[in-house]
Amino acid sequence: MSSVTAVPIPPTRRSYLVWLWIGIIVAVAGAVALAWLGTSTAAVQRSLPNASFLAANKGNAGVVETASGLQYEVLTQGTGESPTDADVALVNYKGMLRDGTVFDESQQPTPLPVTGMIPGFTEALKLMKTGGKYRIWIKPELGYGSEARRDPQGREVIPADSLLVFEVELVEFMPQAAFMQMMQQRQQQMGGAPGGPPQGE
Repeated sequence: MSSVTAVPIPPTRRSYLVWLWIGIIVAVAGAVALAWLGTSTAAVQRSLPNASFLAANKGNAGVVETASGLQYEVLTQGTGESPTDADVALVNYKGMLRDGTVFDESQQPTPLPVTGMIPGFTEALKLMKTGGKYRIWIKPELGYGSEARRDPQGREVIPADSLLVFEVELVEFMPQAAFMQMMQQRQQQMGGAPGGPPQGE
C-alpha cells in the first residue's frame, strides 16, 4: 500500500501580490506610451511638408539621396548589370502615398519600359540590379508634379504635389527591341501590349 504525501504550497505574501500588480500596471503604461509616441511620430512625419520630410528621411540609416533628390533604400541587393534607357524591366512594385495609402500594385511581374516611367522611377530602375528590391521616395518634381492623377472614373488617386513611395523588385530586364519582337510573336495570345503605372507623359 502506498501513500501520497501532499506538500502544502506556502501562501503568497500580500506584499508580493502588490508588487506584481504594480509591475503589470507599469508594463502596460509603458507599452501604451511607446505606442502613442510611435503613432505621434508617424503622424508628425506625415504632416511635414515634402522638403522637410525628405530632409529628415535622408538621415535614416540605409537611405541614400542622389543628385536629383531621389531617395532610395536597398532592401535586397541584386546582382549583375543594371537596366539602361534601351531596356524593358520586369518588376514587381507597390506605389503608396506618404500616409501609406496604396494607389497601385502589380499583381504579377510587369514589364515597364525604363524610359517610359516618371523620372524618379526611371532613375531608380537604372540603379537596380537583377533580383534587387528597393524602397524609393520620389519627390513631386521627379513624379507627377502639381498634376493630380485620376482613375478612369474620375476619382483622384494621387493628389497634386504628392511625394510617392514605391517598393520595387527588379525581376529581370531585356533590350526593348528584343521585348517588342517577343510581344509581336505573342500578340494573339497576350491580347495587346502590357501597361504599367508610374508612366510619364
